[in-house]
Amino acid sequence: MPHIIVKLLPGRTENQKKELTDKIVQAVMETVNAGEESISVSFEEIPNGKWAEEVYKPDILGKEKTLYKKPGYSY
Repeated sequence: MPHIIVKLLPGRTENQKKELTDKIVQAVMETVNAGEESISVSFEEIPNGKWAEEVYKPDILGKEKTLYKKPGYSY
């Protein structure tokens, strides 16, 4: 039952979010053999000024052992 949370800066359109959702769902179905009915995707828009405290420190630095793709930036 994969649940994917996409955290990103504000400014993407609903169409962009829907297109990304479709691509994520397709990739999950193909890669881990999950049925579409078991996959959920949500978006959390994080303002740039809060990115370090709400995403970078807790989710990237704080969970470095579970990170499969590291960002090319740092704070």
